[in-house]
Amino acid sequence: MSERPYVLLSCATSIDGYLDDATDGRLLLSNDADFDRVDEVRAGCDAILVGANTIRRDDPRLLVRSEARRAERVARGVSSSPVKVTITGRGDLEPTAQFFVAGDTDKLVYCSSSALDKARERLGRVASVVDGGEPVDLRRVMTDLSARVVHRLMVEGGGSMHTQFLEAGLADELHLVVAPFFVGDSRAPRFIGDGRYPWNPDHRARLAEVREMGDVVLLRYALSDRFGTT
Repeated sequence: MSERPYVLLSCATSIDGYLDDATDGRLLLSNDADFDRVDEVRAGCDAILVGANTIRRDDPRLLVRSEARRAERVARGVSSSPVKVTITGRGDLEPTAQFFVAGDTDKLVYCSSSALDKARERLGRVASVVDGGEPVDLRRVMTDLSARVVHRLMVEGGGSMHTQFLEAGLADELHLVVAPFFVGDSRAPRFIGDGRYPWNPDHRARLAEVREMGDVVLLRYALSDRFGTT
């Protein structure tokens, strides 16, 4: 058994690298063709991970939308949508969030040791709450997911999660969709934050695919030697 799942990072940004704008509403970055592509990628994964802030801000359902893809998963003997995973330091997520109530797939919450009791009391009826260390250790999380037979993990954000996975060198593949406009507001959330990354001017990531989908473009990067192995 591998010590960690194959990790695919997925996000859409503006030309200037923003995941959203600074308003309370959600900024639409993708189009229908890209939404369908993301749905296809989701259907091929064992689990989907988002950060706690993404659950609070966007309230995502994280389900496979296509009936045919859901049926194909069930025919393979797995749940109709991948396992949902999140990471939280405080354990203060709302149990009524769509992450927990939408769909019949398993939900996993990796929580810091100091907030574990609070998180289990708050979320124990809607998810499995797992001690992730203090602070939450991504490598520990990956090892636990591998033990739960998660071979392929899709990380859908937000910026903090992408930053942590990239800094730790735990990403094998990146799907970066670029929308044809600028946000131009430093208050808005970015794709990643400041950090020391394995890919830099002396060690470039390999561009594996460029795909035009209407008015957006997909840039697919190989980030490790494991690229394309699952």
